[in-house]
Amino acid sequence: MASFRGPRGSSKHRPGFHALVLTAGYIAGGTIQAILRLLLPAGRPKDFLTAGVSTSIGPLPINLVLLNFSLGPVIVEVSLLAVLGVIIAYLIARSLF
Repeated sequence: MASFRGPRGSSKHRPGFHALVLTAGYIAGGTIQAILRLLLPAGRPKDFLTAGVSTSIGPLPINLVLLNFSLGPVIVEVSLLAVLGVIIAYLIARSLF
């Protein structure tokens, strides 16, 4: 008898797997964006492909009696190529696992 593995897809993976795929996709997309910023000539295609939206949090000062420090700022930049990198990473991970 054949064993039933269930439907293919991402629902069988743990949250850590999804976080790893998301991180790998953003890193790949950010790398492609940095390369295109260097290689593409100035113009509308370069502006469109390398534009992004940045959000930031911080700095957050933490004052404990014996220890004072601050966290941040943490900046996240989302661009078209970063989203494309996440989609490609998801498709590769889905086909492998």
